[in-house]
Amino acid sequence: MAKNENQFEEPEIIYIPDEDGNEEEFEVIMKFEVDGSEHKYMMVVPLESDNEEEDEVYAFRYEEEGDDLKLYTIEDEEEWNIVEETFNTLLGELDESDED
Repeated sequence: MAKNENQFEEPEIIYIPDEDGNEEEFEVIMKFEVDGSEHKYMMVVPLESDNEEEDEVYAFRYEEEGDDLKLYTIEDEEEWNIVEETFNTLLGELDESDED
């Protein structure tokens, strides 16, 4: 269904400006492509969180241009549903492989 580029290596950290222009650190937890789409997606979690028990996961469509990374919010509900379903499927596959 999708290609998972997530590998066990040092965490990838990206910086995303908040609404005040302050750079916040996020860890990329997964990158993937959806079959039938040219878009690439990433899931990130904030490195600093007030609630350690349950981190919020954010999804972005992204493009790489050399060393530059451009992030786009997912505003289309249909696209969001596809990304969410793919993420949950890949997460389930990771959980199953951890049980083996």
